[in-house]
Amino acid sequence: MWIADKWKDFEVIDCSEGEKLERWKDYILLRPDPQVIWNTPKADRRWNQLNAHYHRSAKGGGEWEFFKLPQQWTVQYETPAKTLTFHLKPFHFKHTGIFPEQAVNWDWISDQIMKADRPVKILNLFAYTGGATLAAAAAGASVTHVDASKGMVSWAKENASSSGLTNAPVRWLVDDCLKFVEREIRRGSTYDAVIMDPPSYGRGPKGEIWKIENTVYPLIHLCAKILSPAPLFFLVNSYTTGLQPAVLSYMLGSVMKEFGGTVIAQEIGLPVTSNGLVLPCGACGRWSAD
Repeated sequence: MWIADKWKDFEVIDCSEGEKLERWKDYILLRPDPQVIWNTPKADRRWNQLNAHYHRSAKGGGEWEFFKLPQQWTVQYETPAKTLTFHLKPFHFKHTGIFPEQAVNWDWISDQIMKADRPVKILNLFAYTGGATLAAAAAGASVTHVDASKGMVSWAKENASSSGLTNAPVRWLVDDCLKFVEREIRRGSTYDAVIMDPPSYGRGPKGEIWKIENTVYPLIHLCAKILSPAPLFFLVNSYTTGLQPAVLSYMLGSVMKEFGGTVIAQEIGLPVTSNGLVLPCGACGRWSAD
């Protein structure tokens, strides 16, 4: 398992009965997590010192209960290239604005770019609030950041500004990822690396339905058509439990076979400080040229 264990401004303190107790810098949040199916003693006093609690509804969705939490605050993460600053705020469906387990991919992306020692052009699909985009830009790459949500792209720009990357070579695009890739194929555009972090289910800006099990492999196949003659890496992340590391490995391996290189896929997770466990947070597949 790849473990995001270098955070200073974030930690999973404990987890029990379907919930995880987290510290986001100075604030304690309690959020549901479907992986936490065990029931263990809640010994840490911070279970009773919450700043916010997201309650899951039996009918689906849920809502936040606030005790003492600002509308927005920041956390920082130190990548191999630069310290990044992220704006956080509680919003719909329990989210805060970043997925902290992705830091293990931010570090890997940074290392790949810096050791390449050449200009690197990256396409980041389903780019959310920009964690991978900022890590890549800080390491010296030019990035095309694509997400279907205008609000998420605006949020990513705020994170870039706070991280001192306002003038970094990033193209910020609000677009349907699949349609964008199809247009790039027609344009003859190429990229040295692709990052994609697709949702399990979603809709595009015009109501297009995305279901990962049906769509992710065709999209990987399309993205291979816009890779440069000497691609650097291809990263696919998945929160869907049905897409196990072996599945990601097979998909990337079959598509990237013509380029040689190496495919590795693993679960990714976050350490739990109270008991030494690691909380699973999905899986990731990585193809790299070396």
